[in-house]
Amino acid sequence: MGRAFLLALLAALNPTLLAATTVMLLLSNPGRLMLGYLLGAMMTSVTLGLVIVFSLQDSSVVSDTQNTINPAVDIALGLLALVASRVLAPGHTRAPRRPPSDKPKAPPRWQTRLSRSSPRGAFVVGALLTLPGASYLAGLRQIASLHYADAVTVLLVIAFNLVMLMLIELPLLGFAFAPDWTRRQVTAAKAFGARHGRQVATYILGAIGCALVIKGLVALVAA
Repeated sequence: MGRAFLLALLAALNPTLLAATTVMLLLSNPGRLMLGYLLGAMMTSVTLGLVIVFSLQDSSVVSDTQNTINPAVDIALGLLALVASRVLAPGHTRAPRRPPSDKPKAPPRWQTRLSRSSPRGAFVVGALLTLPGASYLAGLRQIASLHYADAVTVLLVIAFNLVMLMLIELPLLGFAFAPDWTRRQVTAAKAFGARHGRQVATYILGAIGCALVIKGLVALVAA
């Protein structure tokens, strides 16, 4: 059971979930959007988890194909993230700065569209973006190998997914139990990001790259 919990933590190192959470935190109604995203993600991940545990636990498709392809993809993406982090690191040549303009810079189009999204739209995005990875499948195989009663297995699958999605659950809990404090922290984070965006992006990409490489290597060893 401890190994399944470790694999759930590794599955939580999801760059897509991290990016989605970061974007939603920067919008005007992050709490409602994150709740919609979480519900959609839980619907997909729990449903797939139950199908895998109860129907595909002995299938070679899950054990062989996913364990060879997905770890390699994780490692490749991790290396790309490390390269991008190195490019953004201080010391590289920067593009010449344009003279300041009185006209305020318009936000990116994707951010404008996402800021107009509703919790229902975030639900759909969460449902579509939450797909099984190597650590997710390995953790579910660990749960299936325990051969618990059906009710206990369902609870374990739900708990596994709650751990896997903690990157979005933690800020959502902050908005639920300490909304004023959470909003102040988000505002401070926005100001910090405006001043140190390049440096922060370097660190985040480096951390994501290391996490993905480690995640892929662990999945290969566990296969």
